[in-house]
Amino acid sequence: MDGGSDVNDGSSDGSGGGPVVHGFPHLEAVRSAITSLYRRVSPDGVHAYATSLAPADAAFSDVDDLYLGAQRVAGALVQHLRLPQARIVVGFRRMEHAASVELTAGPEYFIELNDRFRTHRRDIGAALAHEITHVLLHRLGLELPGTRDNEILTDTVTAYLGAGWLLLDAFRQDAVSSQKLGYLTPEEFGYVLAKRALAFDEDPSVWFTSPQAYTAYTKGRAEALRDLQRPPLTAAGWAGRRRYAKDRRYAADHPDSAPDPALPYAFEGGAGGLRVCFACPTCHQRVRVPVRGRTRARCGLCRTVLECDT
Repeated sequence: MDGGSDVNDGSSDGSGGGPVVHGFPHLEAVRSAITSLYRRVSPDGVHAYATSLAPADAAFSDVDDLYLGAQRVAGALVQHLRLPQARIVVGFRRMEHAASVELTAGPEYFIELNDRFRTHRRDIGAALAHEITHVLLHRLGLELPGTRDNEILTDTVTAYLGAGWLLLDAFRQDAVSSQKLGYLTPEEFGYVLAKRALAFDEDPSVWFTSPQAYTAYTKGRAEALRDLQRPPLTAAGWAGRRRYAKDRRYAADHPDSAPDPALPYAFEGGAGGLRVCFACPTCHQRVRVPVRGRTRARCGLCRTVLECDT
């Protein structure tokens, strides 16, 4: 066996974990994961996942046979993630984490789920989605150093390739308990799902059964929309455009000045004149454009056409 990987269980219902973290503490790591996905799979490869996993494919009722039902959902996820069809073995045992997968050299998939999923069957699909994405990343040779960054990569790819809405929908909270699967915060899952929705023109919010998931998605979507409204993109607001013009004048007068890392753009001088460097709002690859007023630029990684006012 080549090792295994676990999905974090952020529940506080007696199965471990702790309080649910909110906000966007991993946002830069999430953006880096999206860039890594486009680099490894290519834009055409990413667009092969334009249709999300259907809710019916992950549905699991209390009358379903536990093992046959888990294998059925796992098979749907294997097919959705375009992995080779193979024998799937899903077991249940007491463990600290929600689930784990053995990354084997052979074609079989060996997945273990926390015993609590015997009675929390509606979230089996979410746990399986994360673990089967680990298999995909393993076979692609795409991984990051360190457990934390690699798990953030897995959550991000699960969501961006159309199966991670299950992980956000597993987030539920009331006055006495809470449950969250995965390493990303609920709002970060919402952010990635919104990035996917903008790229593929879909609305995952109609699949949520958890009201807390819907709220997190709306917050994540607001953050994703802000990516589209930063200078030098033409959709930037008045205040951003005014600050950009001021920084552009300063860069022209002080070509050797160091860029401000807090800004979403940086100016670069050179023989060809002033250029501005900024992140593509789709894949977050850095894009460099000559400073010459209104122009169109195409991201060299994801091929998104960007309307700019430089």
